[in-house]
Formats: sequence, C-alpha cells, structure tokens
Amino acid sequence: MTDYALLNQQLSTLIHGVPHQTANLSNAAALLYHTLPDLNWAGFYLMENGLLVLGPFQGKPACIEIQVGRGVCGTAVAEDRTQLVYDVHQFPGHIACDSASNSEIVIPIHAGSQIVGVLDIDSPSIGRFTESDRTGLEEFVGILETELW
Repeated sequence: MTDYALLNQQLSTLIHGVPHQTANLSNAAALLYHTLPDLNWAGFYLMENGLLVLGPFQGKPACIEIQVGRGVCGTAVAEDRTQLVYDVHQFPGHIACDSASNSEIVIPIHAGSQIVGVLDIDSPSIGRFTESDRTGLEEFVGILETELW
C-alpha cells in the first residue's frame, strides 16, 4: 500500500518554487516510477497543437503522439476524467505502446479549465490500480497543477 501522503509531500518539496517545468515533470516521473511498486512506465503526455505529445517519463520507449479520443490517454482528455483501467486489453481502442502493459491509470492535468496534458502510469499486472491509487494520484496531479501551471 503506497503512502500517498508521504509521496505527495515529497513531490511538493521537490518542485516547490522551481521554475523549470520539464525538469519538474522529469523528477515527478522518476519519483513515481521508483516509489510505486509494479510499474513498467510512468510519465506525461503534454498537449501540443491538439495532440498529446510524449513528455518526461521513466520506462521503455513510448508512443510519441496520441490523438485526443484514442486509447486510454486520449480518452482521459476527451472525457476530462481519470481513466482507471483494470485490463487494457479490454479497453476499446487501446494503443499498445508497450505490449508488457496490462493495466493503466491516466489523469488529466489542467491549467485553469484547459487540459494541458495527462499523467500516464502503466503496470505489467492486470488490476494493479485501485481507487486508493486514483485518489492519491489525483492529489499528485493537483500539486503539479498548482506548482507548474
């Protein structure tokens, strides 16, 4: 069980007052990847010209562009809500950037009312992510929104 209060405090301490978005997102991805158990990818896609474009991450190489509405990440943007996917192989239109991924959680990131990107985390285990993860990671994203946008 992840201690999200501690994780989110670590994120706040790490990025507070640091004016470098890419560096902060890189450290945030590393913090997640090395803190949460049973992951094979953790990182960000950022909105650029109407597409989600690969941002800072930890893990294997990934898809570079994702259209809004496609896959788990694109669906999170289109619906403006967290996608907690028990088994990605059952998700309509799933994009297999890494065939080792079996479950996923994606959380939209906002600047005001505008979506500026997503936090995307994958696991090789089916059913890896829970409602506790959703709550803790939504708070994690809230810190990013406050500090970086």
